[in-house]
Amino acid sequence: MSKQLPFDLATIQSIAKKWPTPFYLYDETGIRQTARQMRGAFDWTDFRNYFAVKATPNPHLLRILIEEGMGADCSSGAELEISRRVGLSGEDIMFTSNNTMAKDYQFARELGAIINLDDINYIDYLNENVGVPELVCCRFNPGEMKAGNVIIGNPVEAKFGFTRQQLLDGYKKLQQLGVKEFGLHTMVASNELSVDFHLETAGLLFDIAAELHSDLGITLKFVNLGGGVGVPYEPGQTAFAWEDFGTRLGQLYQQKIVERGVPEFQVVMENGRCVTGPHGYLVTQVTHRKQTYRDYVGVDATMANLMRPGMYGSYHHISAIGNDSSDGSPVDVVGSLCENNDKFAIQRPMPDVQAGDYLAIHDAGAHGHSMGFQYNGKLRSAELLLRPDGEVVEIRRAETLDDYFGTLNFDPVLETVAT
Repeated sequence: MSKQLPFDLATIQSIAKKWPTPFYLYDETGIRQTARQMRGAFDWTDFRNYFAVKATPNPHLLRILIEEGMGADCSSGAELEISRRVGLSGEDIMFTSNNTMAKDYQFARELGAIINLDDINYIDYLNENVGVPELVCCRFNPGEMKAGNVIIGNPVEAKFGFTRQQLLDGYKKLQQLGVKEFGLHTMVASNELSVDFHLETAGLLFDIAAELHSDLGITLKFVNLGGGVGVPYEPGQTAFAWEDFGTRLGQLYQQKIVERGVPEFQVVMENGRCVTGPHGYLVTQVTHRKQTYRDYVGVDATMANLMRPGMYGSYHHISAIGNDSSDGSPVDVVGSLCENNDKFAIQRPMPDVQAGDYLAIHDAGAHGHSMGFQYNGKLRSAELLLRPDGEVVEIRRAETLDDYFGTLNFDPVLETVAT
């Protein structure tokens, strides 16, 4: 079974005349539809998603998501800055980081962002260096109380968050320091499509919320269920059932919070991958065919453009644009890096594509361009946006050799050469 594309061959051929491959192409219509589907699943509460900026840190995409009611989830100073530049401030920003420097906390405080602490020791660190704000969130690591999913691993082995006892001690200390509003957060999944898994996480946090209220008298302002909702990367996989999740989450909230007399709070999440991931495509052109012990399709994109398949063995569907044939022999689709793991697909049946044909690598709209690198002097590609009216606009230009060499100082070398 194939995946559908929001563009055709003629469109790509036209785009490639102005912006040579490889390039990223994002579908604005799809992004907005996903954002609205997510929000519509929570009609029982004032739900909000804080988009994980690390997934696709582009101001044009962030503005689209802001228009759809999202905030920004940031984990670094640069992500705070890009959020500031697109007009966000205050509680529109969630700052969730680890091993954090005081300068980043200071920047977050200047923006009025919600600070989400990763470590009980950071309570004193924050207080001593920049002061503790009136609203603080803490990240809970459930340890053996909750299994992580396949990708994120065992919470006991994760570097993130407070233990349960640290959480109780930490909130008590924050109370003593004058904190007046509190949030609660966890993140135990990555690319998880199971509704039940996310509901189990929510139930755990709701129980902690009740415990904080009964033991410490804390009324939470919000509970952040984390992100980690997955993308159906492989054909035939079922997309996350937002409507089912929203309905069942509402029932769980009623049982564990409302009926137990726990003060109500806002429910938020911090999804990034599932928002933009399915609506971004790495478009690349076939450059060579090679036959040795295997058949190879060489393309002008490399692992430097999309590292997930090479680094994680992740599956990304690949369409031969304009060729809907399901027939074909197994090939490895490869780039030109001096690394054998520079492969987008391994022994995957593909139509008989030839040099000059265009391929679209699906579901590359999150953790794609943002994880790019410059090994072998490969330059990061352009990012383009397909607007609902069919217009294509450049939202990030491709790097040049001047960009690549821009941080080097050639002058002493040139002086030596001249002598």
